[in-house]
Amino acid sequence: MKIAVVLRCELEPWQRLNVASFTISGVASQEGAVGEDYRDGSNNRYLPMFKEPVLVFGADGGEILRTADRARSRGISFSIFTRDLFDTFNDVDNRGAVEAVAADALDIVGMAFRTDRKTADKVLKGLKLLR
Repeated sequence: MKIAVVLRCELEPWQRLNVASFTISGVASQEGAVGEDYRDGSNNRYLPMFKEPVLVFGADGGEILRTADRARSRGISFSIFTRDLFDTFNDVDNRGAVEAVAADALDIVGMAFRTDRKTADKVLKGLKLLR
């Protein structure tokens, strides 16, 4: 399995962190994505984390739309963050902002998904890791 986050390259650093955090939370909701709790030597419990590494890719506007289209055509579930969500401040408004725009008009600035490596590589083809 591979976990990927795709972010628009031109985002400000705080926006990249915000978008990555929100989109990756959708991946965490998928069955089997998260492992067991952690415990230290003093028996303190810590929250579980993903089982697989998370790879973060950069994309321009056209590349991220192409990536979303590739994911949709392969039936991959993915989370999205649109530019409009920088102006909303709660889940209800976030959902409304996405629902108000047709898929081909969404200004996607970030997305995340988890799928088998072979399929992920096809969806991510041409993208480079974000630097």
